[in-house]
Amino acid sequence: MPKTISITLPHDLGTAEAKRRVQDQIERMRKEYVDKIGQSQVNWTGDQAKVDVSALGQAASATIDVLPDTLRIEVELPWILAALTSKVQSFLTSNASDALRLTHTK
Repeated sequence: MPKTISITLPHDLGTAEAKRRVQDQIERMRKEYVDKIGQSQVNWTGDQAKVDVSALGQAASATIDVLPDTLRIEVELPWILAALTSKVQSFLTSNASDALRLTHTK
């Protein structure tokens, strides 16, 4: 049975800035973990991203909703990866928090 992870993080950045930071963090993570992830795909529709990742022969999916004052992430892990739920949740929370704290330099 799949396992769902739900993460909600408050922010005061507004939707556009939070989305930009999340997009930047997703790209950083894709580059950093390119050798560990078999495939990843991110599709944005408005302020919602659908993320599909395959690694170790398993597929996981996530939805990221960027709201004016909240970032909401929901991840569906296949049953075989359910044992890693706490590690995945900690990793995602840390990366999302980092994204919301990033300073933008042009």
